[in-house]
Amino acid sequence: MNADTPGYPGSPELELAEPFLLEWLASVGLDVEYVRAEGNTLYYRDADGGEVPVVDYAGGYGSLMLGHNNPEIIALAKSLLDGGVPVHAQFSRHPYANQVAGALNTILQRELGTTDAYSAIFANTGAEAIEAAIKHAELDRRMRMDELAAPIAGHLEAARAALLGGEASLSGEVLGALGFSATERVDLAAFEDLAAEITRRNDAVRQRPPVFLTLEGSFHGKLMGSVQLTHNEGYRAPFSALAAQARFIPRDRPEAIKEVVESERAELFDVVVEGGAIVVVRREAPVICAFVLEPIQGEGGINVITREFAAEVQRVTAEIDCPVVLDEVQSGMGRSGAFLASSLVGLRGDYYALAKSLGGGIAKSSVMLVRRDRYRKEFELVHSSTFAKDAFSCFVALKVLELMEAEDGRVYRLAAERGAALRAMFESVRADFPDVVADIRGEGLMLGFEFSDQSEAASAAIRDNAGFFGYVVAGYLLREHRIRTFPTASAAHTLRFEPSVYLSDAEIAQLEVGLRDVCGILREQDGERLVGAGA
Repeated sequence: MNADTPGYPGSPELELAEPFLLEWLASVGLDVEYVRAEGNTLYYRDADGGEVPVVDYAGGYGSLMLGHNNPEIIALAKSLLDGGVPVHAQFSRHPYANQVAGALNTILQRELGTTDAYSAIFANTGAEAIEAAIKHAELDRRMRMDELAAPIAGHLEAARAALLGGEASLSGEVLGALGFSATERVDLAAFEDLAAEITRRNDAVRQRPPVFLTLEGSFHGKLMGSVQLTHNEGYRAPFSALAAQARFIPRDRPEAIKEVVESERAELFDVVVEGGAIVVVRREAPVICAFVLEPIQGEGGINVITREFAAEVQRVTAEIDCPVVLDEVQSGMGRSGAFLASSLVGLRGDYYALAKSLGGGIAKSSVMLVRRDRYRKEFELVHSSTFAKDAFSCFVALKVLELMEAEDGRVYRLAAERGAALRAMFESVRADFPDVVADIRGEGLMLGFEFSDQSEAASAAIRDNAGFFGYVVAGYLLREHRIRTFPTASAAHTLRFEPSVYLSDAEIAQLEVGLRDVCGILREQDGERLVGAGA
């Protein structure tokens, strides 16, 4: 008895698992059931039951740095399961999680050239790691705000006592600074008006919701908090009333960072007694919670942050003591040719979010790292995750890191070398089809291949599908060339390529044939051939 047997609990009499999505996949020819995977290859069965190999350039959205079912990882997983490793042992000692945190710290310290230590909060997915980061950043912001505001009531009381005792005076100029008429009225009643106004203004600032800075084109997940940091309005707008408030900054305008910060700045008002006078002091309030960004935007179209932009991020955030959260969920774990893509542009984070390939292609694992001088131990009491920090996932992560670090980081060198070979092929295609290929972007094995806009194509079949053009192309490449790739979620004309480091020259050549075929179709505007029976 199996799932196809009538009456079996789960027999497919009615499609219940995301039926609309399955129908849409069928419309573009991507509704394939894969039955086996190894390396860079997925297999499905044809009508006769034979296996059909497909070169997988989607790579689990960047989760398969070491390939499908990496033999060393699978061997470890089998031994762990055969040995009865406890998966559910929450609220106990987890030395293996500490080992993962230690290994990550060793790698970060080497790559960043620092002795800074990072505390680790484990999670299951990239979006969950981002949620943990923004929650921790908000806890830290609130605690800093409280620490800043706490002495003010005492300072007001001390100033009141000094005024009553004749040890200090209150000038009309001070009153005028807070909007009162700058008169000579300097009695206790005037001070009480001043104290009430300071309290009112400070309470208003403290009650303001936090603001997050991020980038146009950003994608940080689709959970309640992370989706508000995702630029694509289609994902964000339906839930805009629920969570974090974000300000989206153009990635080609470094000067815009300062402009946005200036528009959001706020102050707390304090008083001190200096030289026998009551003086109002303005203190910068931490209203901007964090700057969250991807060093290489994945879903936004494989856009690489420039060194100039990174430097301005670092400068402005340091000026206002705003933490930087680096979303390395897709770009990290060696995919760029370095362990952290941000290190290639000199960008350092107070937080790092890592996931995808950390699980070795089989475990659902992620981690949020917080620099120790920002870490709040209180976070551990208000945040937890049932499936985080389990032994199975941690031991797999340790194996992944061991494989990446082996032979003095051979995996990183492979990512750079294989990425350069893939990019060289892309550039060759672009040189022959400059009217069809708009741009090639990315680093290492995180590359984007952008076609020219087809919204005004001569072919009605192409023009009518311009809104999800990349999926139509992906369906064609799968159908005709046994190539698996997808467009980026927010840039329909950009195909993503994120294969494993074991990508072969033959696989690159197979992709080149497919891309040249597609480019020829677009040049000839042979829409019927591109769309085919799938759409």
